[in-house]
Parts: sequence; C-alpha cells; structure tokens
Amino acid sequence: MTASPIQDLSRLCVHTITTRPWPIEEITDRFAAAGVAGITVWRQALEGRNVARVGQNLRDAGLSIVSLCRGGFFPATDAQQRQRAVDDNFRAIDEAAELGAPLVVLVCGADPGQPLEQSRQQIVDGILAVHDRAVQANVRLGIEPLHPMYADTRSAINTMRQANDACDQINSPHVGVVVDVYHLWWDPDLKREIERCGRAGRLFAFHVCDWRSPTEDMLNDRGLMGEGCINVCEIRGWVEQAGFGHGFIEVEIFSDRYWKMDQGEFLAKIKEAYLSHT
Repeated sequence: MTASPIQDLSRLCVHTITTRPWPIEEITDRFAAAGVAGITVWRQALEGRNVARVGQNLRDAGLSIVSLCRGGFFPATDAQQRQRAVDDNFRAIDEAAELGAPLVVLVCGADPGQPLEQSRQQIVDGILAVHDRAVQANVRLGIEPLHPMYADTRSAINTMRQANDACDQINSPHVGVVVDVYHLWWDPDLKREIERCGRAGRLFAFHVCDWRSPTEDMLNDRGLMGEGCINVCEIRGWVEQAGFGHGFIEVEIFSDRYWKMDQGEFLAKIKEAYLSHT
C-alpha cells in the first residue's frame, strides 16, 4: 500500500535537531507560527534551562511534545561504563517526565570491542535496568533500529526484527519500537516486521527524511523527503496499516547543508516536502 499524500500539517512533528542552529526558545516561536503541530526535543536543547518551564512554554505555544531524544548507549566492555549509561538513562527518563514527553527514544549503542550479540544482550539488560523508573514516571521507551553502517558504536540493533526480538525479551507495554525510514528503508523484511510490531501494539514513533544518492556523509547528509531514493509514502502506508494511523510523523534531518541555510527557509521547505512527499 502506498499512502495518499498528506493533506494538512496536523500530524507534522519536527525534531529540534532538524533546525539545530535555533535555540529552543526560537524553535518554540517559529514552529508554532509555521503551523507545526508537534515537537521532539533533543536533550542538548535543554542544557542550562529549566526543563519543566520549557515544557510549559511548548504547550502554551500549542505544540504537542512527542518525545525526548535520546537515551540508550548501553553496551560497553567495562561494567562501570555500563552503569554510567544506566545512570544517564535514569536522567533522560526524569527529564522526559519533567518536560512532559511521553517517550524517550533509545539509540541503543554498541561497542566494537565485543561481538554484536553481546552488545544486543547488554541493550536488553540496560533497558530492563531502567524499566521500572520509566514505568514510575509514565514514560515509554522506544528502541530505534539504526542503519548497519552505525553498528560499530551507535547501535547493535539494526533491523526491525532485532528490535522486535528485543521487545519480546523485555515483554513490557512500556517498551516499543521507533521506525525511522532513513535507517530501515533497505530492509527486505521491513513490511513484515512493521506488521509484527503493530500486532504487538509496540509501534511507538515514525521518523521521516530521505536518503540522498550519493550520500556525502554517513551522519550529516540526510535529505528532505522527495530528495532521495526512499519511498516514504509506501512505508507510511505500512506503518498506518499496522495501527499508526493517527500518530505524529516526525521530520528528523541531520544535514550540514541545511543547517548552513536560513532556518526559516528550511522550515518552509520541510512543510512543502512533508505535504508533497510523505
């Protein structure tokens, strides 16, 4: 199924990292004025600020707080480093609760000094270690599979199947999956695993952008929807068939080229691409 074009901005969420040059105060005003409906806040945007006050300002501006990015980075060959990761995830959960974000997105991490299978088990163990804190705070945890090019240090979970398998091990309604087209568009089992995710009621978030070809940077050369080779509309159709028909569609773009341009012009391009190619 390829979904019909989006008709309005009522499900549009933009990540603060997407317009990184703007501070959170300007983001709040600009997103609200542009008709953006939701916002996912990256933790660095909160540095030096009263988190609860930022959350209230976002809500006062009419923005729905969709999630907080990011927690995770659980694996390490050193036990003390693993404990530091758990402690940082406790802080992320507390920040999400204070902000009023219902979800913490987990970039789960990996350690090149050990097998991927060991890192994956440490991810499950790390999530279990912070699970009760998340339940108490009424904050969900979303495992985001990352493209295999990041399997060395950023994430040992690289497919929807691996994310679903981890969720099966943890077996909690507070733990689910974040689908990001940039990381998953290549996966031949993507449709089937999205359906599996939907049946289990664990499809927590949906992120969009595009894969530029050729890609000039592994991290900071994402494109606007319609600029690359990802069939975003088709994947959106799969996600919606799996039960995500009313959830926010989150634009998350890391781009040196777009961060250098006028961010107001960039935000206008985001809206246009969202309506035309999502």
